[in-house]
Amino acid sequence: QVQLVESGGGLVQAGGSLRLSCVVSGRIARLNTMAWYRQAPGNQRELVATITSGGSTSYTDSVKGRFTISRDNAQNTVYLQMNSLKPEDTAVYYCNADQITYYRGFGLATGRDFWGQGTQVTVSS
Repeated sequence: QVQLVESGGGLVQAGGSLRLSCVVSGRIARLNTMAWYRQAPGNQRELVATITSGGSTSYTDSVKGRFTISRDNAQNTVYLQMNSLKPEDTAVYYCNADQITYYRGFGLATGRDFWGQGTQVTVSS
């Protein structure tokens, strides 16, 4: 069974930093593009950052220069380093895997669109 588990959220003052982690557990053969999304109360879920299996990254404009997405393929982990946090960054942050190939029995299986349970980030002014 494949699971995504986020950690690292919390309460921080404006200008502070947090580092989110997302561990993909299971018998993983390949992780494709990974991403972080966030959802603030009353808002739609928005894409924050993506990273391909080759390490190419992209960011939404509001976090460029402040957030950095990275991954450790050996550990099946993706990170989101968040610096210079602002109150408007307050949201539940979700990890997403576009496609995962994993071992099932004696063969391989591929699934799409996996999500973690989310981790709360609160930035006080």
